[in-house]
Amino acid sequence: MALDISRIQALCFDLDGTLSDTDDQFVLRFASLLRPLSFVFKSRDPKPFARRLVMFTEAPGNYLLGLPDRLNFDQNIARFGDLLYQKGLGKHSEPFLLIHGVQEMLAELSQHYPLSVVSARGERSALRFLDQFQLRGYFQAIVCAQTCAHTKPYPDPIFWAARQMGAAPENCLMIGDTTVDIRAGKAAGTQTAGVLCGFGDQAELTRAGADQIFASPTDLLPLFRSQWDQAA
Repeated sequence: MALDISRIQALCFDLDGTLSDTDDQFVLRFASLLRPLSFVFKSRDPKPFARRLVMFTEAPGNYLLGLPDRLNFDQNIARFGDLLYQKGLGKHSEPFLLIHGVQEMLAELSQHYPLSVVSARGERSALRFLDQFQLRGYFQAIVCAQTCAHTKPYPDPIFWAARQMGAAPENCLMIGDTTVDIRAGKAAGTQTAGVLCGFGDQAELTRAGADQIFASPTDLLPLFRSQWDQAA
């Protein structure tokens, strides 16, 4: 199944693994922790092992992403995370990484569509990422873990973002790297695009019902440009 670009009037972006290069950030953190044991790795480089470890943990990690909401304590986790940021932990954390080409993509898309962030991250952390790369101005709505009564995979955050953007959910596109994103989009009635630059793999995103899968969110641009050219 392919996306119907002509129906799309607004875009919803996940954050981790979709705009933020969280995979590579985790790899660098694991590699740093393993560096004292470099002598046991081939070429004394722990990064290949760290990457395999991150990839191995992604499938169970995707399940755990939705577990707090199913158990009704996602709000408590988000509030606790923001409290840590307020106490200064965020000031000492490593800078975020931005997926290549994302800033240019958002600048171009924002000229044609209202955009939103639909993230399960705490508000302080999400805004810190957006502000690090001066991305906040591209978005008409920023949905974080505390914005709605339920976060993804429930549809509530997408419904909220759609209202802020002035678009019907069925005319929105949810873009994300995990089954949680795809399930949330399906529940809200949006079209869904899976991306492989984050935590999900093609097989699980396909099983979750993604309408189309791309290596990176920036790979959506040629489809949109083609639509704009036809409309011109």
